[in-house]
Amino acid sequence: MAVTGEVVTMEEEEQSERKEEEIQNKNPWPNLEELFVFKRQQGNNIIMQCKMCLPSKTELSAYKTSTSNLRKHVVKSLQEQGSKSKQSKLPGIQAQLVVGGAIRASQGTVDRFLIRLICEGHHPFSLVEQPAFKEFAAALNPQYKMLSRPTVKSKIAEATADMKTKLTAHLSNIDHVATTTDYIGVTCHWIDEDTFERRSVVLACKHLKGSHTFDVLAGVLDDIHCQYRIRGKVVRTTTDSGSNFIKAFSVFGECESESEDARSDTDQEDSEAEDDVEFLDTFSILQEDNGLEYQLPKHQRCACHLLNLVATTDADLAEKKSDTYKRLSRATFGKCQALWNKSGRSHTAAEAVKDKCGLKLIRPNKTRWNATYMAVERVLRIIKEQGEDAIRGVCEELKVKMLSPVEIAFLDKFCCVMKPVQGVQKRFRVMMEDRELISAAILLPKFKTGWTDKVEVTEAGLLYVRHQLDQMADAEVEQGAGSRQHSSDEEDYFSAVKCRKSEGSGELEGYLACASDSMDLLNSFPNIKKLSL
Repeated sequence: MAVTGEVVTMEEEEQSERKEEEIQNKNPWPNLEELFVFKRQQGNNIIMQCKMCLPSKTELSAYKTSTSNLRKHVVKSLQEQGSKSKQSKLPGIQAQLVVGGAIRASQGTVDRFLIRLICEGHHPFSLVEQPAFKEFAAALNPQYKMLSRPTVKSKIAEATADMKTKLTAHLSNIDHVATTTDYIGVTCHWIDEDTFERRSVVLACKHLKGSHTFDVLAGVLDDIHCQYRIRGKVVRTTTDSGSNFIKAFSVFGECESESEDARSDTDQEDSEAEDDVEFLDTFSILQEDNGLEYQLPKHQRCACHLLNLVATTDADLAEKKSDTYKRLSRATFGKCQALWNKSGRSHTAAEAVKDKCGLKLIRPNKTRWNATYMAVERVLRIIKEQGEDAIRGVCEELKVKMLSPVEIAFLDKFCCVMKPVQGVQKRFRVMMEDRELISAAILLPKFKTGWTDKVEVTEAGLLYVRHQLDQMADAEVEQGAGSRQHSSDEEDYFSAVKCRKSEGSGELEGYLACASDSMDLLNSFPNIKKLSL
């Protein structure tokens, strides 16, 4: 046994020596074979022979991770020879040499790109343990030492902490931001004051364990706002219309605090718009609170989610108004749903549909507001372009009942009605009467007051803008009023307030009178710009 062990050991040593010999005898820069002949490796140096200097045997020494000496030699040789034809090849030769050197990037550089690859490509940490990936890295740089899985995790954690610190510092210079959240990914958005471009970053993407109750969501969102020190800067947070989000903001969200001067006499809440709102006993909820205090900004419902409700929930209400419509609708969509289900769950069925119809069916989903419309429109397109026989053939093969002429006509009318999307006024009425949102539109040069023909809407928005400008004027005067001691100073104070308010009103009128729709227009009206942002 001992002899066998010695033999095995000797064989392993011989194999190891042969591998080392092969590595030393292997050209580390095969891309330079047109210019140099690999001779040997001496320690950390590579000995190459220049083909351009033949018949003279010129040997050059270069460090194993750099081709700079080789590049300098080529440039010098071409310049000394003075050949125009050879000099014309110089840029290409230099590029070839640079590529050869760039492949031998430092350990730290490759580490950074590897971390970036894993993060941006959403690759698992186990990528660094896969043999094929190790071979790939070795082919690019034989000297590179692959990071271990624990090291990758620690480096990503370090990079995350560093990015969070830099982002927090950047956000400290931003006065107003808006956030969005959805179980519980949080993004942050703002307008660059210099370029007027929208900026967006991701603040968090967390997995919540347990029930997503309103207080849990409020606590997590408030914590994220606090972590990045933007708690008092968030103008509004946009979410879907889920009951837990609605409840979280109704309990912990910022309440309206506008003065009566800024309110329009015509702003009366319609009970119909409150049908889907859950009224809460706030006092009772706060009494049951566990001691934690959350501060959330104003709430904004997601427009895409509201459009989804218009196209689905609101459209379904039509069935309650007519039994005939209800029977026809359910019969028609029952057949369509059977087609969508079978073609979506089987590759064979999907291929059969494409073979007979030339197009695939679109399977609707509940998360996109126009999904059902798109799916029905595809069925009608197939009938129009390929004829009813195409759909009939698919129905026979998938064993689904064929649509009758009445049902096809129903689908056609459905598309006519749903294309412009009805019910928008009901879902968006509250937004369209929100003075802050109306003012935001007016303070965008592209829109101003030309986006609506409703005088009452425009007047409500302008009244709100003037009120805000007056408040800004009061604040400016207050800042310079600390040193007043005499009655004459008080008279100057009120005179200054009146003057400032007049200037603000004049600035608004000047802004509205300008024909330009460029965002750069705001730079000419500093108070309007500040209010717009």
